[in-house]
Amino acid sequence: MNVQFKKGALNLCVLALVDQQDMYGYELVQAISSQIEISEGSVYPLLRRLTSEGYFTTYLKESTEGPPRKYYQITALGKENLKELREEWQNFSKGVNELIQGEEC
Repeated sequence: MNVQFKKGALNLCVLALVDQQDMYGYELVQAISSQIEISEGSVYPLLRRLTSEGYFTTYLKESTEGPPRKYYQITALGKENLKELREEWQNFSKGVNELIQGEEC
């Protein structure tokens, strides 16, 4: 898949998944990788940025399989951003589909 397509969609995917439930980094990578081919290294910088921008908070939770895991939880600001991104994505994908298919979708 085109790298530029993935970059644009990854932010939206991460926000949407964490909105559904709190998740830790590797869990996010696995969930996204089940649908889109990504590298693990592309998710962690995005998680740091989203956290520093106030879209996520983090907390540690004990794991039965090793050290505690850092979970990401969406904030009210993150939910607002997700709503805006979903609307932008719908408008964008609708427009692109109309152009490439030559008809209204």
